[in-house]
Amino acid sequence: MTENRRLLDIIGNRLFAIPFVTQLWSRFAARASVEDASEQVPFTPLRRPLSRCRVALITTGGLHLSEQEPFDMSDPDGEASFRMLRAKLPPEQLTITHRYYDHRDADRDPQIIFPLDHLRELAERGVIGEVAPRHFGFMGHIEGRHLEILTKRTAPAVAEMLKQDRVDAVILTPA
Repeated sequence: MTENRRLLDIIGNRLFAIPFVTQLWSRFAARASVEDASEQVPFTPLRRPLSRCRVALITTGGLHLSEQEPFDMSDPDGEASFRMLRAKLPPEQLTITHRYYDHRDADRDPQIIFPLDHLRELAERGVIGEVAPRHFGFMGHIEGRHLEILTKRTAPAVAEMLKQDRVDAVILTPA
């Protein structure tokens, strides 16, 4: 049974490496999640002008620091954990562990999925108030049993850290 599961995982990973298959799956999953939603998507308007807001980044591109533990790519349902990323980190310390999208360009330039330098520039220009001290990287591909972990433990833990950091707005960067 374990060998069969491993073979199915390998086939699934190769199928999702085909952009067309990934796009079809994304459209289907998006429609299914909207149809299954039991409540409206929460929305909170900004309480102050963007030029006075502290802003954080959250990416689902599998981004983490080279010295941090990579995301677990052996589990076909993904991984619901996150990696904390400091605001003052050099881009060369970032790496990507994700097998469900082509990240060759992001490997060369992490700003594609984690635009921290651009966020700093916006703060310098006064477009945003300031850059938050902490940002977060998730794997992104999270399904099955990990969804409950994400919604009941991981996401609330990150939300609490964002509150502690007095973050007013978050930019989400999917991959």
